[in-house]
Amino acid sequence: MRYPGSSRSPRVCGVSHNHSIQKGAMELTDANLQTLTEFLRKTLDPDPAVRRPAEKYLESVEVSQNYPILLLTLLEKSHDNVIRVCAAVTFKNYIKRNWRIVEDEPNKISELDRTAIKANIVNLMLSSPEQIQKQLSDAISIIGREDFPQKWPDLLTEMVTRFRSGDFHIINGVLRTAHSLFKRYRHEFKSNELWLEIKLVLETFAQPLTELFKATIELCHNHSTDVNALKVLFSSLTLISKLFYSLNFQDLPEFFEDNMETWMTNFHNLLTLDNKLLQTDDEEEAGLLELLKSQICDNAALYAQKYDEEFQPYLPRFVTAIWNLLVTTGQEVKYDLLVSNAIQFLASVCERPHYKHLFEDQNTLTSICEKVIVPNMEFRSADEEAFEDNSEEYIRRDLEGSDIDTRRRAACDLVRGLCKFFEGPVTGIFSGYVNSMLVEYAKNPGVNWKHKDAAIYLVTSLASKAQTQKHGITQANELVNLTEFFVNHILTDLKSPNINEFPVLKADAIKYVMIFRNQLPKEQLLQAVPLLIVHLQAESTVEHTYAAHALERLFTMRGANTATLITPAEMAPFTEQMLTNLFKALALPGSSENEYIMKAIMRSFSLLQEAIVHYVPTLIGQLTHKLLLVSKNPSKPHFNHYLFESLCLSIRITCKANPATVGSFEEALFPVFTEILQNDVQEFVPYVFQVMSLLLEIHSDSIPASYMALFPHLLQPVLWERTGNIPPLVRLLQAYLEKGGVSIAATASDKIPGLLGVFQKLIASKTNDHQGFYLLNSIIEHMPSESITQYRKQIFILLFQRLQSSKTTKFIKSFLVFINLYCVKYGAIALQEIFDSIQPKMFSMVLEKIVIPEVQKVSGPVEKKICAVGITKVLTECPAMMDTEYTKLWTPLLQALIGLFELPQDDSIPDDEHFIDIEDTPGYQTAFAQLAFAGKKEHDPIGDAVINPKILLAQSLHKLSTACPGRVPSMLSTNLNAEALQYLQGYLQAASVQLV
Repeated sequence: MRYPGSSRSPRVCGVSHNHSIQKGAMELTDANLQTLTEFLRKTLDPDPAVRRPAEKYLESVEVSQNYPILLLTLLEKSHDNVIRVCAAVTFKNYIKRNWRIVEDEPNKISELDRTAIKANIVNLMLSSPEQIQKQLSDAISIIGREDFPQKWPDLLTEMVTRFRSGDFHIINGVLRTAHSLFKRYRHEFKSNELWLEIKLVLETFAQPLTELFKATIELCHNHSTDVNALKVLFSSLTLISKLFYSLNFQDLPEFFEDNMETWMTNFHNLLTLDNKLLQTDDEEEAGLLELLKSQICDNAALYAQKYDEEFQPYLPRFVTAIWNLLVTTGQEVKYDLLVSNAIQFLASVCERPHYKHLFEDQNTLTSICEKVIVPNMEFRSADEEAFEDNSEEYIRRDLEGSDIDTRRRAACDLVRGLCKFFEGPVTGIFSGYVNSMLVEYAKNPGVNWKHKDAAIYLVTSLASKAQTQKHGITQANELVNLTEFFVNHILTDLKSPNINEFPVLKADAIKYVMIFRNQLPKEQLLQAVPLLIVHLQAESTVEHTYAAHALERLFTMRGANTATLITPAEMAPFTEQMLTNLFKALALPGSSENEYIMKAIMRSFSLLQEAIVHYVPTLIGQLTHKLLLVSKNPSKPHFNHYLFESLCLSIRITCKANPATVGSFEEALFPVFTEILQNDVQEFVPYVFQVMSLLLEIHSDSIPASYMALFPHLLQPVLWERTGNIPPLVRLLQAYLEKGGVSIAATASDKIPGLLGVFQKLIASKTNDHQGFYLLNSIIEHMPSESITQYRKQIFILLFQRLQSSKTTKFIKSFLVFINLYCVKYGAIALQEIFDSIQPKMFSMVLEKIVIPEVQKVSGPVEKKICAVGITKVLTECPAMMDTEYTKLWTPLLQALIGLFELPQDDSIPDDEHFIDIEDTPGYQTAFAQLAFAGKKEHDPIGDAVINPKILLAQSLHKLSTACPGRVPSMLSTNLNAEALQYLQGYLQAASVQLV
C-alpha cells in the first residue's frame, strides 16, 4: 500500500489500490543458501546487536517466493547440524505465522511454494533425524489444520502407506505427525465439519492403526530381551495410545466399539507388564514404561467417564490393575505422571453413580485414604527442591493448576470425588489423620514441619468442593470448621516473628487465606492484611509471591454494595508500608519481573485511588525505570501488561486530582517511549500508543508540540501492517483530532491525504472497517469543514465501493452512524446533495435500501442518538423530502425512526457472516492487548445540544408543520401505522407541541 509521495498506480485519497505485497523471487542458488546460512547463524547470537538485525532481515525476505524452499533445502543438505536444526525451527515458525490465509489480507506464501512444500514435506520429515523430524511434524500439523482434508486430500494415505515400511524411525515419524494433527479433536467444539473430518480419518486410519498396534505388541514379545528394539517399540505404543485417545474423544467410533476387545485386553496386559530392561535408574525422568502406562490410565478414564455402558465389562479388571499399580509404585518423581493419571482414573470412576458400589465398604475407603491419598499428599524432597530452586514452576503448578499434573492435585481430586457420595465417612477418616499429623508436628516443629504441611493440604482438599480462579473456594464442606482451623493453626504461622523460618508452612498459611477468603469472616481477613504485607519481604520467592497474590485477590473482593470489601480507609494505616514493600519485593532475587507482585501493585493503586497521589512522584520514577529495563528484552507478557496498567492508574488518579500534573508524567515517560518506538519494540508499541492517548486526552485544549512532532510518523504504512497496532493507533489519532483538528488543518494540511489513506486501508478490511469509521467520524467531527471539502465525495465513493464488494452487518451499522453524523454536522441538504452528486437519485436508494430497513440494527446509546438526530434532520430540514419523488419515503423513514426508539434492537446476523476475531489472526505479533485502566470515556459528539431525541423529533415536526400547514398531519394519517402514531402522539405531548 502506498502513501502520498509515491508514484505509480491510480490513487484514491492519495493511496494506491494495490495492497498485495510485492514478492520478488529468491533464486535457489548457492549464493542465496550461503547468505541464508550466515543470517541463521546470527539469529543464534546472544548479543542483541547481532541477533536483532538478522531477525529483521529474515522477516524482510520471508515474503519472497522460494524462501521456504531455500530453508527446506538447507535443513536437508547443510553439513552443519546446528544450521539444519535452526532452519527447521525457522521454517516451522514461518509456517505458523504465514500459512493461514486471512480474508482481506495478502496471501503471504505463493501458491507455487505451497504446492512444493506439501509435495515434499512428508518425505523430508520421515527421512530427517529426530530433532528435525519433530519440527517438520509440527509444521505438517499446522498446514494440516488449514488444508486437511479439502486442500490436502492425500496426506493421510501418504502417511498410512508408510506403516508397511517396517522401519520404526519412519513409523514413529508418521505417528508423531498424526498425533499433532488429531490432538485438536480433544478440544474442538462439536460441528458437522468436525464429524466429517473424523469420519474420513477413521475410514483411512483406524484399521491400519489397530493392525500396527497388534503387530507392535507381537514384536515386543519377539524382542523382549533386546533393549534397543524395545525402546523404539514402546515409544510407538505410547504414540498409538495417544492417537487412540484423540480418535475416541468426541464420540465412541463404531470401529473402536467393534474392536474394543483387542484394544482393552492389550491395554490391560500392558498395564500389568513389568520389563526389567525398560526400568530406568533416573529418578526424575519418566521412562517409556511409565509414559505408556500413564496414557493407558487416561484412555481407561476416558472410557469410564464417557462410554461407561460399553466399558462396563472391562472396568473391574482396570480398577484392580490400577489399584495395584498405585500401591506398588514408589515416591520417585519419574512416576508422578503415572501416579497422578492413575489416581485421576479412580477419581473419575468414584464419582459416577454406576460405580458407587465399588467404594461403599468402609474398609475400602480407609484403604484408599491410607494407601493412596495420604502418601501422595506428602511434601517430598523433590517438592522441596522445586520450592527453593525452581520457584516459578512450583508457583505455576500450585497456584494456577497448570496442566502438569501433580500427585497432590490428583489426590485432592480423588478426595473431592469420594466426598460426592461419602462425605461423612471420608471426613471422619481424614480428621483422624489431620489431628495425628498436627500432634506429630507439635512434638518437634523443626523436624516434623512436613506433617503440618500435609495436614493443611488435607484440610484444604477436604473443605473445598468447588473452586474458581476468580473467587477462590465457592462451596465448602460443612463438616470442616475453617475459621477455627485458621485461628488455631494458620494465624500462628503468619504471626511468627521470623518470616524466613519454615517458608513452606508460611506459604501454606498465606495460600489458606487466599483460597478460603470467601469463608473467613472479614475481621480475620483484616487481621491477615498487615501480616501479608510483612511477608512481602520474605527471602523465599514462593512466600513473597504468595503474599502479593493473596493481597491482590483480597483487594478484588466485593462487599455488600458492590464496593470493595476492604476499603481505602481500612488500608490507611498500612498503605505506606505496603507500597514500600511491594516495590522492594521487585528487587528481591528472582522477582525482578514477578507478575504477581506487579499485579498486586496495579490492584493496590486501583483500590487506594487518591490515597496514592502523595506517593506517585517517587513511584513513577521506579515504574519508568522498570519499563526501561524490561523494554530491552520483553519476556514476561503478563508482568509487562500490569506494569502498563499501573502507569495508567497513576496517571489517571493523579490527573483526576490535578490535571496540570500531566506534563510531569510526559516528562518522565516520553524518553522511554521514544526509545521503545525508535527500537520498534513490537510487544510494547501498542501499549505506548494507549498511554499516549490517555495523556493526550487529559490535555484541555490544544496539542503540545512534542505530540505534533510525532504526528507524521503515526501515518507510516509499516505501523499499520501489524494488527495489534490498529486499535490503539486509531484511538491515538482520534485524540489528535479531538484536541488539535484545527491546528492539524492549519499547520499539517499536507498530512490529511495520509490520514485518509489510513481510513482507506482500514475500510477495505472486514476485520478493521469499524476502526476506519472511528477515524472517519473523528475527522468529520473535529476537522474544520473547509479542510476536507475536496475529499468528501471521494470518501463516499470509497464507502459505496466497499458496500458493493462486501456488505456486512458490522459495516452497515458503522455506515449508518457515519452518514447521520455527517448530516448532524453539515445538515440534511448537504447529505442529500453529496449522494445525488455521485449518481442521480442515489439519496432515495440509500434511504430505501439501507436506512429504512437496517437502522433497527444500530446498537449503543450514543450511536442510536446520532442516528435519531440525523434522521430527524432528514425528515424536517430537507426540502427534497417534501416536494420530489423522495416524498414517498417520508412516512416509512419516520416509521423506521419511531421503531429505532421503541422496538428492541435487531441483532440478527445473516447466516453466511461470521467475523474473524482479531485474536484468531495468526502470526507471532502480539495481538492487541487492551489496557483496562487506559479505557476511553464514551464520547457523545452531540452532547447536551440534544438531551432527548424524541422531544427533538416532536419539536422539529412542529416547526415543519408550521412552515407548511396541513401537509404533515395528512402524510401521517395516510401511511403511518396506528401503533407508531400513538407513540408519536406521546412525544408531541411530552414536548407540549401540536402539529398544524
